[in-house]
Amino acid sequence: MSDAAVRAQALERLAEHLRGCTRCPLSEGRTTVVVGAGDPDADLLFVGEAPGANEDRTGLPFVGQAGKLLDELLAGIGMTRDQAFIANVLKCRPPGNRDPRPDEIDACRGYLEEQVALIRPRVVCTLGNFATKLLSGRPDGISTVHGQPMPIAFAGVPVILYPVYHPAAALYTRAMLGTLQDDFARLPALMAGAYPDGAGSDGAGTDDAPSPSIAAPVQGEPDAATRQLGLF
Repeated sequence: MSDAAVRAQALERLAEHLRGCTRCPLSEGRTTVVVGAGDPDADLLFVGEAPGANEDRTGLPFVGQAGKLLDELLAGIGMTRDQAFIANVLKCRPPGNRDPRPDEIDACRGYLEEQVALIRPRVVCTLGNFATKLLSGRPDGISTVHGQPMPIAFAGVPVILYPVYHPAAALYTRAMLGTLQDDFARLPALMAGAYPDGAGSDGAGTDDAPSPSIAAPVQGEPDAATRQLGLF
């Protein structure tokens, strides 16, 4: 059996365990656990914030309007979601789509770490503030760091962290679409192992720069333009 097949089986065992998870009170109100979906051997892993109503109903990530826009953004770089893996910081829907709480993030963090360790992506593309702060271990908001690749280690796996706005941001602020398209346009080069011109602060690869420690997420207070669902 190939290494990829072994890791795929391990992901399925993790998924089965997740479906019975009761680590936090979100388990009491969910319809289903949204484990994640996609290619278990993908070079690109997307990490969103948490399931919404459609995801809670279907058990699949990004199936609402934001998911349709994600599909369009991927099509713009010649990809489909089947070529990536899509997960979230939280695996259960917070009531009313409220922001994730620190204790919920802590309870679910280990599951995301296991997914990263098994998939071993080259690039982890975080969608919005919560995922970006969790994986970077920094307080910087998405409006500051979007489109800037960062070499890090997460769950012991060296990856390029690439923060972008959550696709839902463009649903609330249509002018954001161009920014998302520009940021997505850099993904193919990152997946090929190179920084696009002008991206990143120092041009270093994963072997040339130290990996910051992964700290607990910093719950900073965003400005007025960045509050909606932690997306901006």
